[in-house]
Amino acid sequence: MAVEKGGSEAEQALVDQWRDMLALHARTQCELDRALHRHGLCASDFEVLDVLAESPARDVSCGFRVQEIAERVHLSQSALSRLIARLEKDGLVERGLCAEDRRGVRVALTGKGRALHGDVRPVQRAVLTRMLTD
Repeated sequence: MAVEKGGSEAEQALVDQWRDMLALHARTQCELDRALHRHGLCASDFEVLDVLAESPARDVSCGFRVQEIAERVHLSQSALSRLIARLEKDGLVERGLCAEDRRGVRVALTGKGRALHGDVRPVQRAVLTRMLTD
């Protein structure tokens, strides 16, 4: 292992570990996208459905606030808004105004979204198992 001038072996090991994590993330993301594409989803779509599926909410008044979803799926607010609009257009989620804050938006799975999530969840979990276990 070549150590750059001024860098220690410990620093280089840390950088190598970071790069290995990035590579594993990229490979896993590609595998998820490939597997989920057969079901009309990408990995980010599924992540949003998966977060929403954790809520027992059956209507939008009890769904997650967009800000709560953004924190869990690590997307910008604007990227998440576009993704949610696409999922809504496909009939997988519904949006509504927050009763407690009229500027906020809540999102919940529709019946169609809950069914698709149930069908696709084993596919996503299988990819994660294959990619992330030794």
